[in-house]
Amino acid sequence: METFMQKLLAQPQAGMWVEAASWVIALLVVWTLVWKGVALWKAARLSSKKWFIILLLVNTLGILEIIYIYVISKKSTGESEVN
Repeated sequence: METFMQKLLAQPQAGMWVEAASWVIALLVVWTLVWKGVALWKAARLSSKKWFIILLLVNTLGILEIIYIYVISKKSTGESEVN
């Protein structure tokens, strides 16, 4: 009995989709790791244990990390941008 994956890969264009999906997944992993690393570093430097744990455990493809870096960490340090 063939599995679903075997049937899918037997299709003529399946190789193209699998190859494209692997590139997208690889790019998403790199994107997430970069943002997560920066956000975790900022949380550790600010001694924010709660945010460090949240950022470590929750995976939002970088969205929560970007919000933390540009909004929440700025509020906790009292930084304000001068334009």
